Amino acid sequence: MPFIPEVAQPERKVPLQERLLWTVVTLGIFLTCQQIPLFGIVSSDNGDPLYWIRVIMASNRGTLMELGISPIITSSMIMQLVVGLGILEVDTSLQEDRECMNKAQKIMGIVLTAAQATLYVMNGMYGDPSSLGLGVCILIVLQLVASGLIILLLDEVLQAGYGIGSGISLFIATNICESIMWKSFSPRTVDVGRGPEFEGAIIALFHLLFTRGNTVKALKDAFYRPVLPNLMQLFATMFIFCIVLYLQGFRINIPIKSVRNPGYQLKPFPIKLFYTSNTPIMLQAALSANLFFISQLLYSKFPTNFIIRCLGEWSTEGTMSSRPTGGFVYYLKNPESFADFIKDPIHMVIYIMFTLGSCAVFSTLWIEVSGSGPRDVYKQLTDQGITMDGHRSHSMRVVLEKYIPTAAALGGLCIGLLSITADLMGAIGSGTGILLAVTIIYSYYEQLIKESAQEM
Repeated sequence: MPFIPEVAQPERKVPLQERLLWTVVTLGIFLTCQQIPLFGIVSSDNGDPLYWIRVIMASNRGTLMELGISPIITSSMIMQLVVGLGILEVDTSLQEDRECMNKAQKIMGIVLTAAQATLYVMNGMYGDPSSLGLGVCILIVLQLVASGLIILLLDEVLQAGYGIGSGISLFIATNICESIMWKSFSPRTVDVGRGPEFEGAIIALFHLLFTRGNTVKALKDAFYRPVLPNLMQLFATMFIFCIVLYLQGFRINIPIKSVRNPGYQLKPFPIKLFYTSNTPIMLQAALSANLFFISQLLYSKFPTNFIIRCLGEWSTEGTMSSRPTGGFVYYLKNPESFADFIKDPIHMVIYIMFTLGSCAVFSTLWIEVSGSGPRDVYKQLTDQGITMDGHRSHSMRVVLEKYIPTAAALGGLCIGLLSITADLMGAIGSGTGILLAVTIIYSYYEQLIKESAQEM
């Protein structure tokens, strides 16, 4: 652990304006890395196993951000499961245990980045390894490991107190919003058999109205055109945004009072419906991403093996994406529209069960690992001399044990259900992406309001 670089804690309270500046600088470094191509790669005919979830993983193919935040989230998920299953004991009340946990997670993130980068190179994602040569292959792996370490440190800069929020959350929200804006206003033209059309849904609306003689047909194409983004998808995205923002207000307020200062009025302690925020859907997306990657890697090497085919069969579409066509991973891929539900209802049922179940389980496990479970919250409040107003001290623990696990499980189910609904409606950026973006932006909004009030 002493050899792992880390960001020192600030010796003073960093002003809000300075923290905003560091947040913008961190985001600028991330966006720059997303545009810098990897040195030494050549074109490859292999499909992209992460094509469907690159927006969520904040990755960009062929650049320093090839792996995005996938290894970091995966390391967090593994450590969460290890602690949740009791294999590793962590006392979150001890600073030494928390530091060891964070550093162990960082080390695992670096190891997973190196392993995933090596598998990418060996699988021919950047060209035939024998043609590239050993030196170039090692150089590509080193570039990806270095960029993964940069992401870890950028996240640590923000969480240490120099910036606002979490770097991982910031990168995810930026990537998703960038994708939505691009598909709404993209000036790129694409020919899908009806002549050149603008990729952006809003620009395409005006282009079709001015170039088509039949206004009704032009509006129909703008609202329902296949393949390219359309206005119905844009409206579905806005609808899901509004629903998630509305549900953010669902909470149970527990009245509390200070034992040390009886006359001091405290705000109620809130238990939100989205108690674990976007963590369940983020971990579920990371789990799917790793299963997709492993399945395609094995299928490309052993396409005739029965067990490998049961795990997943893949079909490559050009050089950009790979689509699962059978096996277990086929049923884990999100539907692109409601028409997919009609075509294959079994796929839809299994996908719904997997998404809802995994979100609920991850949400329930996360409150125990992250130190936000009822026992941890009760200890934190009692250490501060806070108890439930109008009740005895032990009554607060009973109330917390009643509501917090329920809110975590129910919130996870709601997040999974909203993600599925957005996918069925064809929302831009996928249902998971929209949920992540909204919850992250809302948490930033709440944090900025809190920080501004404290400074005033």
